[in-house]
Amino acid sequence: MNSTTTTAAPPATAAIQPPLPATLPATPRFALVAGETSGDLLGAGLVDALRARFPQASFAGVGGDAMRRAGVDTWHDASELAVMGLSEVLAHLPRLLRLRAGLQKRVLGWQPDVFIGIDAPDFNLGLERRLKQHGLRTVHYVSPSIWAWRRGRAEKLGRSADRVLCLFPMEPPIYAEYGVDARFVGHPMADEMPLEPDRRAARQRLGLQKQGPVLAVLPGSRQGEISRLGQVFLDAAALVANATPGLQVVVPAANAGCRRMLDAIAAASPLRADALRIIDGQARDAMVAADVVLLASGTATLEGLLAKRPMVVGYRVSRPTAAIVRALGLLKVDTYSLPNVLAGKPVIPELIQEDCTAERLSAAVLGFLQDPAAAAALQPRFTEIHRSLRRDASARAADVIETLIDRR
Repeated sequence: MNSTTTTAAPPATAAIQPPLPATLPATPRFALVAGETSGDLLGAGLVDALRARFPQASFAGVGGDAMRRAGVDTWHDASELAVMGLSEVLAHLPRLLRLRAGLQKRVLGWQPDVFIGIDAPDFNLGLERRLKQHGLRTVHYVSPSIWAWRRGRAEKLGRSADRVLCLFPMEPPIYAEYGVDARFVGHPMADEMPLEPDRRAARQRLGLQKQGPVLAVLPGSRQGEISRLGQVFLDAAALVANATPGLQVVVPAANAGCRRMLDAIAAASPLRADALRIIDGQARDAMVAADVVLLASGTATLEGLLAKRPMVVGYRVSRPTAAIVRALGLLKVDTYSLPNVLAGKPVIPELIQEDCTAERLSAAVLGFLQDPAAAAALQPRFTEIHRSLRRDASARAADVIETLIDRR
């Protein structure tokens, strides 16, 4: 048999990769699955960049309001995937498995040119793997935190995705160890946010006083996070307010459900009502306006870094999740908030699980409020990191995806 002769069809599990003639299809199809708000925003930016290349392209899958505004036909809302923590996932597992099976069938019937899973690795990687086995080209956008725990997942991603699009520069070298094609595209949030935030304008938009200390409190964008962090965060804010005359505390609520929970927690909080404002959305303005930010670990910490704000990170997961992680030794790093990871050393306080108490959180916040030099020292380092992440990420991601489209 010579290299140009084929005597048998490839097995059903083999990825089909036809030859690539010169021209791209005028109307490619892209299927995307994004979970929660951050993935929805990434998906919308990517859709805009792909549409600039393919004006007649079709987009469908799972997304939120931002992706719908970008023109995606959403078969399901992104909120249906917004489950976190090992014990929480187990509780929702039957529903998620039914959803994934239905999506697999629908995507295969629609036959997109490329399938793009955006974050949500517990949901997307299995779906990507099955679609790849049926001959679809697959991309995973946003690497899981393999630098923090379960490094071996890099190999699993290679079995699921033809390309992995990474938001951070430390990720592709890890994938290279496992022979996985991963590309650093930068972070869209770093493209959006200015290198020099305008604190005065942010305070004006929020109706805050021009002068005087401001503490932004962000206990999470999910109701599960707020149930674990809302009370302790507001208790910490009350302690800070007692020690800081004129303190204004701003708490952004991600959605109506979060607002209801925060209102109920605030009603029972020792924090004075005249010192507290709960606002709808506007989390970025709240961070830019603040002198210090108290927030949950996650993507919001990167936003705080890009806002050049000193911050204190707190986090708690459910006790069953914490027990599983500890028993299996899944966590491989001593620091895991993004500002510390990207800086290469601890530059902001992290108070996790048992250490996440009102007393310790408030002491860390007061450390920045009472030492302006320590807060100012973070800004040059945060600006340097900001520049390193500014790569026109959506356009770079679209460039990589374009190379996977079968030319016809």
